[in-house]
Amino acid sequence: MKTDTCFDYVVVGAGSAGCVLATRLSEDPEVRVLLLEAGGRDPLDLMAVPPAWPALQGTDADWADVTVPQSSADGMVVPWPRGRGLRGSSAINAMCFLRGHRSSYDAWATAGATGWSYDDLLPYFKRSENLTGVAGRDPLFRGVQGPMRVGPAAERHPLAEAFLDAALQAGYSEARDFTSGLEEAFGWGDLSIADGRRLDAATAYLRPVMNRPNLRVVTDALVQRVTFEVERCTGVEYRVDGRLVRARSEREVVLTAGAVGSPQLLMLSGIGPEDHVRRFGITPLVNLADVGANLQDHPMSGIVYLSARPVPPAVNNHGEVQGLIRTDAQLSGPDVQLQMVDVPLREDSLPGPDIGHGYTVMVALMTPHSRGTVRLADATPGKAPLIDPQYYADARDLDAMVYGLRAARTVGETTALADWRGAEVQPGPGVQDDEHLRAYLRRNLRSYGHYTGTCRMGSDEGAVVDSDLRVRGVQGLRVADASVMPSIVSANTNATVYAIAERAADLLRSH
Repeated sequence: MKTDTCFDYVVVGAGSAGCVLATRLSEDPEVRVLLLEAGGRDPLDLMAVPPAWPALQGTDADWADVTVPQSSADGMVVPWPRGRGLRGSSAINAMCFLRGHRSSYDAWATAGATGWSYDDLLPYFKRSENLTGVAGRDPLFRGVQGPMRVGPAAERHPLAEAFLDAALQAGYSEARDFTSGLEEAFGWGDLSIADGRRLDAATAYLRPVMNRPNLRVVTDALVQRVTFEVERCTGVEYRVDGRLVRARSEREVVLTAGAVGSPQLLMLSGIGPEDHVRRFGITPLVNLADVGANLQDHPMSGIVYLSARPVPPAVNNHGEVQGLIRTDAQLSGPDVQLQMVDVPLREDSLPGPDIGHGYTVMVALMTPHSRGTVRLADATPGKAPLIDPQYYADARDLDAMVYGLRAARTVGETTALADWRGAEVQPGPGVQDDEHLRAYLRRNLRSYGHYTGTCRMGSDEGAVVDSDLRVRGVQGLRVADASVMPSIVSANTNATVYAIAERAADLLRSH
């Protein structure tokens, strides 16, 4: 085994969080940073083309995971796209750069994640973004100096414009700044698209600083395990070009491999449910039962329409306008997102129109009650783990989605969309009662690609990391990605991951 040079920090995973952390930590010229990434260095040509993102699924830039059969969804096996390579999921996602409603983050603090309320995270949201030149944004809540140049669609799709009119016609409010996380309304969400091209984490954060002498980036490097001396994390072992290499960390190792990769690596290193890791011949180091538990995602479905006229090709991300609604007035915040998607989005096996001849009023559950797991399939690093989100295992989730479908149908049937609206193809006008709508939701289920929660942050004994993101029971090891979210936020999660990583950088520099 080759021993690599010692570093102050070793960051595992060069997705959104890893690119932020490596950039921020290496701002100090006295600090040596190693960033490791299992995937490749170079982008695919299609990554830069905003409407081409669906074609990136299943490519070399995607781990291309699938779930185990979902017992509460007619045994469906659901595709789980997950970014692989420098820039991670920020290179294959749908480029919605949104904050969850502030109630999402205040729930973290209430649950014991001290210092992670909306007000606590606000400086880090602002630090990541740059809305210079975007009108109507309040500088008290929005940033103008960050690396991520974001803003609403510059060239607006006519279906998105009609959808916003339809939502207002249906009685919903219009947001002044939908991305702020302060409004429960419909509006133009910000997109991580700059000058007509996708803006990913590596382009915005990492590539401008890759010539720093104190920053080393190694791609095609699959981390095998985290190494320890007694209870102190000392580095990682990774395989690159067929060689096994050990990298030492003088200060800390930070896992930024996401809600699947980070718990998988912890379990491979002996940190996790003791009986589970022992089953694969792994010596338990710390018995943390919730490693890989608390898995959450936004399930989505929708009302699919045949279009009465050709749908123009998208120039952005296929979803420019969103709205947040709450299905119960007693809830602390909105729990369903509606969005106009300018393609007929549905589970692949269901019939419907081709692209250009249909569209979808999408429904996504933002605050699911169901909780799933990520578990090892075996002890082989890089082997796909067992992913079980347990969609709809809690009946309240189906009830909320039924409410969302009815709301989507109401918006879809307004006169504002009359010029576009053809026949309702899915679920079809004959599907009206709750029982049949639930059955439709169980067979038209897709993942929104927002995986969170598997290394839950908190102050209780079951938490995987504390409020400083330190893994409980060991020293010198933290997690700083979507896996630390105690509960999923009521928005597309990428903007929140940037904010988590920005705050993590401050936490690391303060110790």
